[in-house]
Amino acid sequence: MTATAATADYPTVTAADYVFGCMASNGQTRVALERCSCSFDVVASLISYDRYVEASTFLSMGQVTGEKGVLFKTSAESKAAIGDLRRAQAEAEIRCFE
Repeated sequence: MTATAATADYPTVTAADYVFGCMASNGQTRVALERCSCSFDVVASLISYDRYVEASTFLSMGQVTGEKGVLFKTSAESKAAIGDLRRAQAEAEIRCFE
């Protein structure tokens, strides 16, 4: 993966975690590695690292059961951040997996 200005803002561990998770869902093959690396590059080019962390945190905290979890799923801020991440992931899907 070649670092671009966008991906350079992301810590290496975040890039590796994204690609590892993507490969867990798409197969442990060389082709999956290339597509998942591409996917990370696209996501990183579309949303800032801070926005990525924000959306990831909302998604993680939204797994909490009960009233506490609802706050992380239903706020306008969480919906906007998660929406930004989902749109970036959808664009990555189009560019890298089709």
